[in-house]
Amino acid sequence: MITSAPGAGVGPLLRGWRERRRLSQLELALRAESSARHISFVETGRARPGQALLLRLAEHLDVPVRERNALLLAAGYAPLYPETPLDDPSMEALREGVERLLAAHEPYPALVVDGTYRVLAANRTMALLLDGVAEHLLVPPLNAMRLTLHPEGVAPRIVNLRQWREHLLQQMERQIALARSEPLRALYEEVSAYPLPEGAVDGPDEDASQLFPFALPMRIAYGGRVLNFLSTIATFNTPMDVTVSELAMETFLPADPETGAFLRSLLP
Repeated sequence: MITSAPGAGVGPLLRGWRERRRLSQLELALRAESSARHISFVETGRARPGQALLLRLAEHLDVPVRERNALLLAAGYAPLYPETPLDDPSMEALREGVERLLAAHEPYPALVVDGTYRVLAANRTMALLLDGVAEHLLVPPLNAMRLTLHPEGVAPRIVNLRQWREHLLQQMERQIALARSEPLRALYEEVSAYPLPEGAVDGPDEDASQLFPFALPMRIAYGGRVLNFLSTIATFNTPMDVTVSELAMETFLPADPETGAFLRSLLP
């Protein structure tokens, strides 16, 4: 996350987010219905922003919900957004909704992860993708990036591993650029250092962009065949809780009729 020296206050934090979003003080002021002069005073510590203005600035800077709490604290306000455990009774409706979505996606794989790719829930078909994964990677808490990229994980069965690995690492890089999450950065450093399994070379026949020009699939070997999946990611709109803001549901859709037919044959 974006941090500043102890006691530096909200100004340097706000300036850090503004610079990361490549906005001038004037551009931010116009969007937030303030003035460049006031934004400047806030960033240099000469003025304390009101809570309403600070929240407007955070909204226009697309500051993650967790970091909005950090801005509020740095400005001397109480955190506004709770961080409720997913197993809390108040989250029952959310859990049930997520479970229904996961079940409705069967027979195609789907899972839910948090902001550091910890697997929080999955449907029955996900077990298909985890076939052959080393036991130590299946000890909770499971991590989707470790499971996918570890040389003892799913990686040896991904036919277009170099392409898919590059896609996943770029995805993580974009998230780090948006949120500067230290746990996410540590995970990135770990998984990007994993060696490629022996024989993980995408040759001309394995160039997925030639087979599926509309989107990059994950091509995974299973039971003597190659299954082709397209991945989609869904998040919650306008979250008011840190936990909810960091949830993401990844669903895998069959990229060809053969994959769809095979998956439908597996589950009643």
